Parts: sequence; C-alpha cells; structure tokens
Amino acid sequence: MDYLSLIASRSAVLRDAVASASSLDARVPGCPDWTLHDLTTHLGGVQRFWAQAVRLRGERPTWHEPSPGDDLPGWFTASTDELLAALSEAAPDQPCFTWWSASGAPETAGAVARHQVQEAAVHAWDAEETIGKPTPLPLEVAADAIAEFAEVSLGSSGAWPHPPAILTLSAAEGQAWSIGLSPSGATLLTTPPTESATTVTGAASDLLLGLYGRSPRADLTVTGDPAVLDNLRSWVNTD
Repeated sequence: MDYLSLIASRSAVLRDAVASASSLDARVPGCPDWTLHDLTTHLGGVQRFWAQAVRLRGERPTWHEPSPGDDLPGWFTASTDELLAALSEAAPDQPCFTWWSASGAPETAGAVARHQVQEAAVHAWDAEETIGKPTPLPLEVAADAIAEFAEVSLGSSGAWPHPPAILTLSAAEGQAWSIGLSPSGATLLTTPPTESATTVTGAASDLLLGLYGRSPRADLTVTGDPAVLDNLRSWVNTD
C-alpha cells in the first residue's frame, strides 16, 4: 500500500470538510468534547509530532501544543506536508519512537506511516460526519486499519480483563479478522477459529468505525455474546 498517498488523500478529505463547514465551532459527534476546530488542530498537531519522531530516528520527540493561529487551513496543510516530507525522506525500516512497544509490532517509520493513515482516515470521517456528509472509508484503508488496530492498539492494551473470548469481524466485502482475547492480551489470529464467542458483520468501513465507537450498532450485525464487543470498546484507548 502507498501509505503516503493515503495520508495525503484522507487529510484532504478532512480539509475539504472543514472548508465547507458553516462553523468551526460545530461539535464533532464522534468526539463530543471537540469542535471542528479542535479536531483539525488535533490531527495537525499529531502529524507534526510524528514528523518530528521520524526525523529523530528512535529518540522520543517532545509534544508541542498545536498553535494554528488565524489560518487553520494553511496550518493544517503545512502539518500534513511536514509529515509526508519526513516519511518520504526515511526508509520504511528506519527505527522510530512509537507508543506501541508493548504490542511487539514494528517500531519503524513505515509502521508510523501505516498508523497515520488510520489516524487521518478516522478523523476525516469525523469531520464529514460533523458537516452531515459522512462517506465510507475506502476498502483498502478500512481493511488494513482493522488489522493494524488489532495488532497495535489492542496489542498494546495489556491483559484482557474479561473472560477469554474470540471476536471475529466479518466484512461484507469478503475479508475476516479473528482476535483472541485472553489474560495474555489480544492477538490477531492467523488461522480462522472453529468457533467465535462473538461475530460482528458489516462493511469494512463500518467495522473499523465500530472499533472506534463511531459506527452505530444499527450498521453492524452482532451474533453471539454482544458483551464482548462492548467490553472491547471500553477496554481499548482510542483517543
């Protein structure tokens, strides 16, 4: 996958939504404590942070509180450009600081690029929802992000504090992901299980957004124990 092109395209979706908004003070349904201005400032700050992380080649960067000034669109565009420039200058296997060392997932510039697609995609959808025009995430983005979410976000969450279970996410487009949940943590299973405690079915975009607590339950079909999905949503940190 061309992660840099996907970061650029998903960031452009957010930028276009902001440009068409009637007010930057509109509340973001998926992040109710934020306005559209807050959402844009957050993603721009995140992109600048990871650009710094990539350039530091493994050293921990310093978080700088975002200061977009009076030109939010211009500042956000510069934030995306800064991240893309840093990633384009780095080899995919270049070591990089990450927050997901506990997961065992790669800690490289390429892994940062992969995660930043997910970050931009979800927040672009948030911006579109805020202006009342949400569109599904592209299949390639949603499918890769589901696997990455399981490997990185769930894999960094520590011990599963509920009864062991297997959760299967089954996309209408034909792909499926099974996640083992146990006191050892969460594991993306490479072999399909013979049985799952819970199976969630829907479009890949809705499945990913559901993991982030965005997609309404009405967009997903849950068979088996619905508590597994509810517990997972409350267990993992999706800030």
